[in-house]
Amino acid sequence: MPNRLETYRVAAHNTAKQSENKMHDDTVARRFGFSGGLVPGVDVFAYMMHVPVARWGRDFLSRGLVEARFIKPVYDGETADVDATEHNGLLTIEVFSRTALCATGTASLPAAAPAVSLSDYVQVAPVAERKPVSPTTFEVGKWLGTTPRRWAGQDATDYLTDVRETDPIFTRERLGHPGLIQRVMNRVLVDNTILGPWIHVGSRMQLLSAARAGDEIAARAKVTANYEKNGHRFVELDALVVANGTTPIAQCQHIAIYQPREQAAA
Repeated sequence: MPNRLETYRVAAHNTAKQSENKMHDDTVARRFGFSGGLVPGVDVFAYMMHVPVARWGRDFLSRGLVEARFIKPVYDGETADVDATEHNGLLTIEVFSRTALCATGTASLPAAAPAVSLSDYVQVAPVAERKPVSPTTFEVGKWLGTTPRRWAGQDATDYLTDVRETDPIFTRERLGHPGLIQRVMNRVLVDNTILGPWIHVGSRMQLLSAARAGDEIAARAKVTANYEKNGHRFVELDALVVANGTTPIAQCQHIAIYQPREQAAA
């Protein structure tokens, strides 16, 4: 029988008010029909990951599989309720805020992490000079890189505070939160072009090894799709996220609207 887990309640926080992505700015977001600046999808993803981490601990951080779709915005200061039901080893996760279903996802614990070869993912540097996004920016088959990023010491502590993470495993075992991997996936877009307001809409992440606090992490990403749907321009990425240049820590598929229809039509 399905087992309903205790609701995990979060006071949502918009960590990106000063971001280059003005979809997190109240004034700009309202022009796109939202009530205010959006809490980043990668942070809503982090809220969702609290549940499988609480359920499976370090095993999940070493080999867990999680995916999510973001349906409606979560807003700064609002309550986000993360509900989960476990059935046959699968967690079905839903995020509700303002009584609306905002995100859905699943999480599971494979018996072992899949074998992934570094050589299958081409390492490239981000562009030397970012230019405004164009039809060729995310050409299918193109490899994209990110500037390596490290969250250590106070930065790591501040991140856990920002995403309202309360599980002690991260500080007790000096582990990196997997939500940081999602932030690096966003950098694949931001490090390689100048975007207008844009929206992260979904991700799938297979964890391969537990990240350590202070690891330097970067992504090796390939553009797998670039298409128009309902007037929006979408990009899909397949990436390997690597710690310290040598250790694969996650294989990720990332989907974003890089040009909302209001921008594409302008």
